[in-house]
Amino acid sequence: MNADIIASHGLDPAEYQKIVQILGREPNYAELGVFSVMWSEHCSYKSSKVHLKLLPTEGPAVIQGPGENAGIVDIGSGLAAVFKMESHNHPSFIEPYQGAATGVGGILRDVFTMGARPVASLNSLRFGRFDHPRTPYLLGGVVAGIGGYGNCIGVPTVGGELRSEE
Repeated sequence: MNADIIASHGLDPAEYQKIVQILGREPNYAELGVFSVMWSEHCSYKSSKVHLKLLPTEGPAVIQGPGENAGIVDIGSGLAAVFKMESHNHPSFIEPYQGAATGVGGILRDVFTMGARPVASLNSLRFGRFDHPRTPYLLGGVVAGIGGYGNCIGVPTVGGELRSEE
């Protein structure tokens, strides 16, 4: 593998060396692709983990912390709140409507798998500069995808926030 192929898979040289160490040899192209996907920000939160680890994950009201499909917090009176967060940056950049819709679908799936029924969703969206020519296309597709998926199965988007890089 050359440096261009490794970089095109979103891996840095240290990550590539870790793959070689794990396998005990150079990976083939298919193996490099698998590691690339599994170690992507989308799947492993490799650049976000440092920030996510700052959030509290244990306490008397925490029924389920990190490690399962969704978090569960006891809110009293025999009730619990189940919640999930998802980033779908890369899929939404490639195909905004479908990328955002599948992000919502994954969130709802994970809430369902914990035995709960989703009743609403929120979003927190981040985009590049609003004056970039692609941003309106991305924003329109992402917002439509979020609303479209939730609405078609009866889970409305009840709020959210939007920020741009400026």
